[in-house]
Amino acid sequence: MHPIWRSGKLGLYLLAWVPATYAVSYIFVSLGHVSWLRGVLISAPLCLLYAFICLSAWYACQALPLRRENLARILISHLGSAVGVAGLWVIPAKFSLSESDAVLPSIFGLGVVLYLLAVAIHYVLIAVDASQKALAREAEARVLAGEAELRALKAQINPHFLFNSLHSISALTAIDAAKAREMCVLLSGFLRSTLGLSEKSAIPFSEEMALTRAYLAIEKVRFSDRLRVEEDLEAGSEEFPVPALLLQPLVENAVIHGIAHLIEPGLIRISAHRNAEGMTVVVENSFDEEAPRRARGGFGLASVQKRLYARYGAQAALAAGPQNGTYRVEMRLPAEEDGNR
Repeated sequence: MHPIWRSGKLGLYLLAWVPATYAVSYIFVSLGHVSWLRGVLISAPLCLLYAFICLSAWYACQALPLRRENLARILISHLGSAVGVAGLWVIPAKFSLSESDAVLPSIFGLGVVLYLLAVAIHYVLIAVDASQKALAREAEARVLAGEAELRALKAQINPHFLFNSLHSISALTAIDAAKAREMCVLLSGFLRSTLGLSEKSAIPFSEEMALTRAYLAIEKVRFSDRLRVEEDLEAGSEEFPVPALLLQPLVENAVIHGIAHLIEPGLIRISAHRNAEGMTVVVENSFDEEAPRRARGGFGLASVQKRLYARYGAQAALAAGPQNGTYRVEMRLPAEEDGNR
């Protein structure tokens, strides 16, 4: 829907056409040699008609986004539309003042200028709307990042994670004090590393992987040989900016819903592949296909989906489900300009 209709500012828009009505009236008076009264009576309905015709420029601007590489095509397209629309506008002007054709070239030229001006204004409106949406997504991303930090510090990243870690530490103190100390150090290090993440809109993927490795190191002390981890990180993925604590909930799901229910050793595989459009991150884990199915659409996947949309809008995608004997979660993240990082 056209923003004029959504905003309810049609009256203000039509009021902006008063100068154009005066210009058309002046053309009729000076070149058509009619009185000012007749000039206004002819020009007012003509400009009202053209005002609504120029609203169509918004749809043309939407179809032709303003990009430097397409600038010549955009200019030619809009200029052609301006000539065509202005030519149509001349027809009622000719019938309105049939006794003189001297006004038609000026009306045509003014029509071209007014349409191109409408195109420019509509591009400004589109840019302002896009900027407002980006600011709204950025604000939502900051809120969600803060919530993610709180959930991490309260162990809501997995309430069972902290409980099980402490339980494992308690059990290890009696049989392997060294491992108990190691787990305490790993646990405190992980919690410390999550502090202050809400102040960053994004961190390099290498830092996100460091957080994920710290989490998995704790779980590996608990699961020992039952948990194996593989990484396939393409060169160049390390510096790719991602929202903080985006990957960890997916790995946590892999542990809770996959590894924890296996008797035999299980595998978690993390891969990242970068291309010109962005980066694809995949988390795969072993799981017991015969075990009762448990819903995996809780905090982990839901929070990741919300944060992806808050930062990237519809440009990002998340898909999850069993595939070839493993559970696979795939994220597609778009590349961003430096100013948006």
